[in-house]
Amino acid sequence: MNNRIAVMDLGTNTFHLLIAEVENSTAREVYHTQEPVKLGEGGINKGFIQPEAFVRGINAMLHFAGHIKANNAATVKCIATSMLRNAANGAQFIDEVKAQTGIQIELIDGQQEAAYIYEGVKASGCLPDDNSLIMDIGGGSIEFILCTDEQILWKQSFEIGAARMMDKFHREDPITPECINELHQYLEQTLPDLFSAVAQNPVGKLIGSAGAFETFAEVIELENRRIFDIKQTHSYDFDLRDFIDTTDIIIRSNYQERSQMKGVIPLRVDMIVVASLITRFVMDKLRISNVGMSTYSLKEGVLAGMIT
Repeated sequence: MNNRIAVMDLGTNTFHLLIAEVENSTAREVYHTQEPVKLGEGGINKGFIQPEAFVRGINAMLHFAGHIKANNAATVKCIATSMLRNAANGAQFIDEVKAQTGIQIELIDGQQEAAYIYEGVKASGCLPDDNSLIMDIGGGSIEFILCTDEQILWKQSFEIGAARMMDKFHREDPITPECINELHQYLEQTLPDLFSAVAQNPVGKLIGSAGAFETFAEVIELENRRIFDIKQTHSYDFDLRDFIDTTDIIIRSNYQERSQMKGVIPLRVDMIVVASLITRFVMDKLRISNVGMSTYSLKEGVLAGMIT
């Protein structure tokens, strides 16, 4: 009996593929890859997938189809989020993928995306008993989930992802104080629902879901010359001083300096600045000083839902 499941998460920046073997309601990772598609490049705030990005996306899906076949996955689930939700030619992309690979892409809204992210983070085992705020910084959107280890108290998706905010505010490199101020004002105007939700349910910890938070952890650990393998890590707790110092350095840096930082993968060299600024803004505004990270996110949440 073939118990292999393939789950794909088609994000605005990165396409992920996870193939797992399922036995007795337990999943064991067989294969995992990601491709830096940058589907939103040049078109994220125009609501259109540019031709070069469109081709990169199709090629990534052809690669994924090959891996799925090679690993003999019987069940396939493919989820798409912000960029494909909002792009005028998103349906065309979905049709093209179906025609070329046979893979049917499922578009989900921000609420469903947040629910999957919660299940993924929960599966990593890092949620404490009391209230936490999960933050998932995508390229197109950011999901905030106010929760305990047993339930979601509130969740919302905001179209303020790193690629979107970089396109709007990171116009010079290093980013200028004026642009930082503009970004802060924009977040202040966009996130009142988050502020009021946390005011009603105070949180003790901010948990970053994969992505930029993995980069923060890798930069800190490598800077401190500790042996660290993100692939063997399910969750991580930041030292606040390290986190503040590292994000300060990232925010002040230029492109060349970031590209030479150990732990910053090429895909994140551009967007790690606004990811740092948004995270620090949320921490300051909500007065959160306890920060952690889960390497599990949407795709692990989708997988968890398929095996229970």
